[in-house]
Amino acid sequence: MSQAYLSRTSSTASVDATLAVEEKVARKEDVQSAYLDQKDRLLSAIDATKTVLNGLRSFNKESWVVRYPQLREQPESQVQQDQTDDGATASGSRRKSLRRSLSFADDPHFQADVVVTPVRKGVARSMTLASISEPEEPPTTEGDDDRLLPSADAADFHLFKLDLKLGAHGSSNSPASLVSHLEKSSIANLLDDRIGASMNHISKLRARVEDTSSKVLVTGDLNAGKSTFVNALLRREVMPVDQQPCTTAFCEVHDATENGGVEELHIVKDGATYSRDDESTFTRAELSELDAIVSENEDVHRMLKVYLADGRSSSESLLSNGVVDISLIDAPGLNRDSIKTTALFARQEEIDVVVFVVSAENHFTLSAKEFLWNASNEKAYLFIVVNKYEQIRDKAKCRRLVLEQIKQLSPRTYEDAEDLVHFVDSAAAMESGSAPFNSLESALRSFVLVKRAKSKLTPASTYLTHLLSDVDLLVGANAIVAQTELERAREDLDKSRPVLEKMQKGREVFEENLEGIEEAGATRTRMHTKEILSDALERVGQGKLGITKPGLALPSYPGFFGIWEYASEVRKTLLASLDLAVEFAQDEARLTTTAGVNSIAELGEEHLPEGVERSRRVFMPEAMFSVRAGEKKGRRKSGRGTAVVAGGIYGLGIGLAQRPDMLETTFFDIFDVQHQFWVHFGDKTHQEEDASLTALSVASVGLGALTMVGGKTLGARGLIEGLVRVTDLFGNESARKWAAPVLGAVTVGVAVYYIFELPSTIPRTVGRRIQATLVKENEDREEDSFVEAHATRISRETRKVLRLASWDLRERFRAAMNERSKEVKGAEETEKKAKHAVGYFKGVSEKTTEIRVKAELASLV
Repeated sequence: MSQAYLSRTSSTASVDATLAVEEKVARKEDVQSAYLDQKDRLLSAIDATKTVLNGLRSFNKESWVVRYPQLREQPESQVQQDQTDDGATASGSRRKSLRRSLSFADDPHFQADVVVTPVRKGVARSMTLASISEPEEPPTTEGDDDRLLPSADAADFHLFKLDLKLGAHGSSNSPASLVSHLEKSSIANLLDDRIGASMNHISKLRARVEDTSSKVLVTGDLNAGKSTFVNALLRREVMPVDQQPCTTAFCEVHDATENGGVEELHIVKDGATYSRDDESTFTRAELSELDAIVSENEDVHRMLKVYLADGRSSSESLLSNGVVDISLIDAPGLNRDSIKTTALFARQEEIDVVVFVVSAENHFTLSAKEFLWNASNEKAYLFIVVNKYEQIRDKAKCRRLVLEQIKQLSPRTYEDAEDLVHFVDSAAAMESGSAPFNSLESALRSFVLVKRAKSKLTPASTYLTHLLSDVDLLVGANAIVAQTELERAREDLDKSRPVLEKMQKGREVFEENLEGIEEAGATRTRMHTKEILSDALERVGQGKLGITKPGLALPSYPGFFGIWEYASEVRKTLLASLDLAVEFAQDEARLTTTAGVNSIAELGEEHLPEGVERSRRVFMPEAMFSVRAGEKKGRRKSGRGTAVVAGGIYGLGIGLAQRPDMLETTFFDIFDVQHQFWVHFGDKTHQEEDASLTALSVASVGLGALTMVGGKTLGARGLIEGLVRVTDLFGNESARKWAAPVLGAVTVGVAVYYIFELPSTIPRTVGRRIQATLVKENEDREEDSFVEAHATRISRETRKVLRLASWDLRERFRAAMNERSKEVKGAEETEKKAKHAVGYFKGVSEKTTEIRVKAELASLV
């Protein structure tokens, strides 16, 4: 391989170019000072961006689940309709291109129309909700009250874009069906990963910006003349130039001064991170071995470090320029299997300048277009060399076609095509030199050395701009969501908070009213029951029916010989009337209870808020006082006293008419000797008890037994003994003298008694004995007496029903109050969270605007 230096031609153009370079180098101190200022601004912008991203990640994890927005263009028909509604005229076409439909990946049902406003230098593009009237001119003030959605140069993400599409639209794997199964937290985690990757990337960018060296990647299609171009730049044949030059190896050329002035080749070991000071990371070789090494490693991706001495002056040499350390990287051809490796390498942050070599004969292949598109988005400016241009006949056509393609692939490069796009023939320059190549070399030196803000800082500035645009779009969309949730939370609070406050204030009154209804119902039932049963028992004691009811009457007197059965039927009828009185008291209690249940229902309508389900319980009054089978069985075993208190064993109120002990008829039901004795010979209390008795009644005391001829009360022996005594009485003369009048009077008295007094006396006697039995039965405990026991039992049943209804209403009130409390608390938390989010997102938007200004100033030339 030849190591000789090649001479340059002395043309006017080359002399002018050389003078221009020398003049710029003469001012290199000023240029370097300006560069350092711009670098400091960029480093400050990078640090500020890292702070913003770190805060966004923390906010996403701790305070707010960041939503992933999607912007789509509206259908033509919808845009025209919106323009008509808004009264758009000549500006309709402008607004058409600015309208977008905003939705979120995790919530396909959310839709909001937004309008994109034009971007101005240093200020983020913004979007307003389409419901807000569109301004004729872009807004010129910041901090307005409208909800803004800052965006990027295009209505999409650059770096935060998530690929959520799996399958064709309409299939089970379509974006809509996929996204509907994604949770907010899942998408937030994906975004967090992207943000984290961006933070790592800008950390490497910062290290690259701080690095004083510059790396220039030379790449292009296979056989486009990349190696020949590198050799022409070095004025030395170093790179192999056969049919398969550097097929799979990356040859990175450095100034030999970096290697102690020694020219040699370092072969980086597989998987090792190269360090010139660590020989374990590479293998040394001679420069003359480069051809053989490249040929032997065609199927292996190698990284080769070439240290080369350039004897030219600093004003001519690109490697040894006296300003910064430069390294040239000769990359494999793009239309080989290494295209992915090359594209990845070109996008890494360690590359400052991309020099793309394209053949004038073939123009840009598909692989070249893909690479240029990706690289221009990353680096903004590309240095393009159209090689083999001298071999083209129609040079004007070639130039026009190439520039048109560049305009599509790298707009910013096209804008500065005079300095960045060069049409040369590298092979001719190697042989004899040429003015176009000299101009190219001067422009490249200027781009790399003098315009370092453009070549070295612009890629980082461009990345920051894209990153900040993504942040603007992300926080702007989430600001709209936060504002929407804030308004919804406030609406919910306006509805829920007054209801809760009303329930809290009325709770004490509500409880008092419920207790009052319970107590009033039970008290009323108790008093009414006592009144009914006391009156009924008093009437029975007077020989009357305890309660009047159709079909119930005292039996008719059957005559002397049916007097025993008559007394029995009277007893049964009077007891049945008391049972009816109990049933009547229960019916009255049912009415009182029904009124109480209705009052409780009305109280619920008054105090329960709207939307709370009312009780579905249906009160059945007839179910009150029913005795369950278990209760009946237990009461049969407990004795007769239980029948009085608990309602009897027959389910008929108290069941007195079915109690054998109460139905038993005795002699004293016909004539109550004890009662008559106390009436005539006792105290006045008993005399007043029955003042209607006559002398005939007194006579009946001695002769009452005589009337029991039927043999039920007196036996035959007693009758004979009585007749003997009467015979002895008639043996006395005095007795015989008075016997006739006495017997006559007694006979008349007895006849009158049985004829006139027995039908009315027996009911009074039986009733008085029933009354005395029921009163005396539990006279040791007043609360267990007939009246008190039933008053307690019936009032207890009323209280139980009312308490059940009250409990049900209390539970509904409590549940409704708890639900409203949760709603208010949740709305308050949402309001607080959303308010904080709105403020945070607004602050981030303002911060990114400031950072963007610094980044743009850092890339100005």
